[in-house]
Amino acid sequence: MGKLTTHILDTSSGTPAQEVEIKLYKKNDSSIELIESAQTNGDGRCNQPLLSGDAFAEGCYEIEFLVDEYYSKKGIDCPFLKDVVIRFYISNSDENYHVPLLISPYGYTTYRGS
Repeated sequence: MGKLTTHILDTSSGTPAQEVEIKLYKKNDSSIELIESAQTNGDGRCNQPLLSGDAFAEGCYEIEFLVDEYYSKKGIDCPFLKDVVIRFYISNSDENYHVPLLISPYGYTTYRGS
């Protein structure tokens, strides 16, 4: 059985993004359901996988990273990115899925990590 994990790196400072609120949603045919909330730790990671065990299932998901408050706490005005939403698909529940976020006040990138 696989699991879903994430982490956030602030590329503008070269440090992990701490205390960022993360919300995980499962998207169904015409609805979207909040299934998990977490906050990043000092390493920019969540203390537990966002999904694992019986809850880890194939389907369409969205991770919402609420970065506005993170930058506000650092005294950085971030009028361009208030939140970042990444939609992705789990197609094999036996594999691990790692969805990291590399963020700066004016851009971001992601990829499927291992």
